[in-house]
Amino acid sequence: MLSDALAFVAAFVFAYYTRTHIDQRPYTFEAAPLEFALTILSFIPAWIIILAFLGLYQKSIFLGKPRIKETWRLLIASVIGVMFIITFDFFDQGNLFPVRVIAIYAAILCFLTLAVFRAILRFVRSQITKRHVGTLRAVIIGNHQNTDFLANYISTNPESGYTLVGIVANNRYIPKGLKRTHQYSSLKDALKRARPDVVFQTDERQTEYVYKQSVNHHLLYYFVPSESALSSHIGQLELIGNTPAILVKVTPLSGGAKVVKRITDIITSGLALLIALIPMIIIWIVVKLSNIHAPAINSSIRLSQFNHRFKCYKFRSMKPEFDGLTPEQAFIKIGKPELIKKYRKNGDYLRDDPRVTKIGNFLRRTSLDELPQLFNVFKGDISLVGPRALVPGELRNYGDRSLLLSVKSGLTGLAQVSGRRDISFEERRALDIYYIQNWSLLLDFQILLRTIGTVFTGEGAK
Repeated sequence: MLSDALAFVAAFVFAYYTRTHIDQRPYTFEAAPLEFALTILSFIPAWIIILAFLGLYQKSIFLGKPRIKETWRLLIASVIGVMFIITFDFFDQGNLFPVRVIAIYAAILCFLTLAVFRAILRFVRSQITKRHVGTLRAVIIGNHQNTDFLANYISTNPESGYTLVGIVANNRYIPKGLKRTHQYSSLKDALKRARPDVVFQTDERQTEYVYKQSVNHHLLYYFVPSESALSSHIGQLELIGNTPAILVKVTPLSGGAKVVKRITDIITSGLALLIALIPMIIIWIVVKLSNIHAPAINSSIRLSQFNHRFKCYKFRSMKPEFDGLTPEQAFIKIGKPELIKKYRKNGDYLRDDPRVTKIGNFLRRTSLDELPQLFNVFKGDISLVGPRALVPGELRNYGDRSLLLSVKSGLTGLAQVSGRRDISFEERRALDIYYIQNWSLLLDFQILLRTIGTVFTGEGAK
C-alpha cells in the first residue's frame, strides 16, 4: 500500500512537472507545484480503496509472477482513480488541473509507476527470500505423496516464502536428498528442535492432535487435502506451488490484518491520549492526594500475545498495603478468608471489596482507572480491542489459553461490552474466543462504539 501510494503521488507530481517543464507548449496558468502535491496527498485513501476494491492486494496477486489480469487491473485502477479526482475537482469547483492534459499524463504515469514499483517490490522480495530472510519455517507431516511434492517445491523455491526445516513421514514420502537432514521421528520432536512457524499436514491421521499442537505452539496450520477431500474443504484454499492446501486459521488476525490493526491502534490511542491528557492529570492529582506516599499509577504483570509479559498500567484503586498480593493473600491478610470463595464464584468481583478505596470504587465504576492503558496500546503491549489480559496465575483456569494468547490482549473487548460483570467467567471466556476466531476491523469499530456507550451508561459495572 505504501508503494502504491508513493507511485500515485510520483505519477501526479511528474505529470505536473512534464506539463510545466518538459512539454514545450506555452501555458497561461500560474504554476503552484507544492499546493498541487499537497492536494494530491489527500486523495491517497481513495486511491488505496480503489486498488483494494479491484483485488490488487490479494496475496495471490502479489506473490505470483506478474500476469495479464494484474496488468489490466492496474490500468483500470489508474483510469478510475484519475476520473474520480477529475469528478471531485469538478463538483468542488476547484482548479486542481489547470489544464486537462495533466490528467491524461497522470493516468498514463499512474499505470507505469504502479507497474514499475510493484516490479521493484517483487525483485526485492525475491532477493530477500532467496537468503531465507523473513520466510516462514515449515514442517511437513503426513504419509502422502503430497509430502514429497511440497518438500521438493519448498526446498527448491525459496521465493515461495517458506524454508523447509523438518519432515515427519515415512522414508518413501521424503525426497532422497532430505532424508538425513530434515527427517524427524515425531511431530513433538520436530516442534522442539526445528522451531517452525507453520505446519503442513498432508494426510488425515490424527488431524485433531496435529492441529491442537499447532495452536498450542502458536503456529499456522495448513491441511493439504486429498483429491476426495477437496470438494468438501473448509477454510481457505491456497496453492503452494502446484499443491492445493487448506489454511485453517486460529484467527483471521494475521498477516496484513495485523499491520492494519496496529496502525489503527497507534492512530486511535494517540488521539485518545491527547483528548484524555487533562482528565488523566486531574485523576492523577486526586489519587496522589488521597495517599501522598503511594503511587498514583500502579503497574502489574499481565500476559498478552504468545505469553508476552508486560506491565499493565492503571490508576491505583486499591489500598497500598495490598499491592502485589493475590486476592487470596489479601483476604487472608484482612482476616476474611471466607471472601475468597465468594470472590471467585462471583467472577472475580465483590460488591464491597475491602481492598478498594472510595476513589477506587468510583474509578472502577466509570472505567477511568484503565485510562493509563492507552500508553500500553501506543507502545504495542496490547491492542485497543482484544480479549482480557490474563494474570499469570490465572492460566490454570483457562483450558483454551493457547487460543486466548494467540492475539494481543485488549483495553476493551467483546466481553466487556456484553455485560462486563453481569455475565459469568465462562461466558466472558467464550466471548473472547468468539472474537479471536471472528475478528474483523468492522467488529473492532463496533466494539469501540459500544464501549463508549457502556462507559457512559455504566452497564455491567458494579
